[in-house]
Amino acid sequence: MTRPDVPVAWPYWITLTFVPLAAMAITRGGWWIALIPLWGWVAMPVFDLILGRDLRNPDPDTPDTRLFWFRLLTWIWFPIEAALVFGGIWYLTQVATFPTWEKFLGDVRHRRDHRHRRHRLCARTLSQGVPPRAVAGRSAAGDGALFAFSHRAPAGPSPLVGTPRDTVTARYNEGFLRFFPRVLWQGPGSAWRAERAMLARAGRPVWHPSNPFWRYIALQAAALIVAFVVGGWLGVGLFAFQAIVAVWQLELTNYVEHYGLTRRHLGEGKYEPVGPRHSWDSTHRVSNLLLINLQRHADHHLHPMRRFPLLQSYPETEVPQLPTGYPPMTAMAMVPPVWRRVMNPRVRAWRRQHYPDIDDWSAYKAGTLPVPAGAG
Repeated sequence: MTRPDVPVAWPYWITLTFVPLAAMAITRGGWWIALIPLWGWVAMPVFDLILGRDLRNPDPDTPDTRLFWFRLLTWIWFPIEAALVFGGIWYLTQVATFPTWEKFLGDVRHRRDHRHRRHRLCARTLSQGVPPRAVAGRSAAGDGALFAFSHRAPAGPSPLVGTPRDTVTARYNEGFLRFFPRVLWQGPGSAWRAERAMLARAGRPVWHPSNPFWRYIALQAAALIVAFVVGGWLGVGLFAFQAIVAVWQLELTNYVEHYGLTRRHLGEGKYEPVGPRHSWDSTHRVSNLLLINLQRHADHHLHPMRRFPLLQSYPETEVPQLPTGYPPMTAMAMVPPVWRRVMNPRVRAWRRQHYPDIDDWSAYKAGTLPVPAGAG
């Protein structure tokens, strides 16, 4: 397998193609709104089919000094997103003459189709190279403020993935329409317990200023105030509506990334370490460029501070592979019978390959195994 010394940056800038499409959807409305889902959910999968998979791995030790153009891409995304959200609210409330329903549709369309790319980009890569707690402070929290659910944005991948305590590990046979309300209900409490346990280990109370929840609340309040100043109560409504759709897309991505994949329980609340086999990967070329290597998810869990252009792919003997890239998989997840027909046989094959000695999976499927020791 060829290993180039340095990855090439310019193909990843394809992710910015959504910016002019979003601007046209906001300012023109009508059929222009359909351009974004057509580009992301139809055109990109076709390009994946034509151009196939990319199994090349860049040198993971490439120094940061040779990654400037990759880092620039991550730096500019948050201000671009803020400009699109609040600029879109201003235009739709102060200038546009569309019907109110079309304003909501236009606001949601642009938000829906690049939210999961950009949020995961910011939360995962904007502050890579600094301590994980700083990641939450500088990127995940700030970006999360734009969709009013930043208390769910983790400081890197969860160490509880694949266990009953991880609310965003979708259980086998759990359809997305059951998974989504469960995550909305359990997610905030789970995040609060995790922060409380982390603060307790440092000898700090939950009301200590270092608790990122206070920062999240302040950022979300500031975002709502800006939406009101820019567009009044209609602006707040538009902001809230796009936030709901953004969270929906975020959890669709989480659903796809870990569906049915569980870590072996070793007894007494202990679980095997997270390995490459505990994430679904996709090596499809174009969608990985579009999603800035989000689909190389297994390596992200193994090396959470590794910058996105250096994430590695693994052979199918080590990492379960999705049949397509994330965009069509998230669409498929919205139709549970189709999803189960495609994914359940793959989960069962994964179990036979990696855990042939486990005969009874009922406790894993039901999420009734003991909570991981030290989970809070």
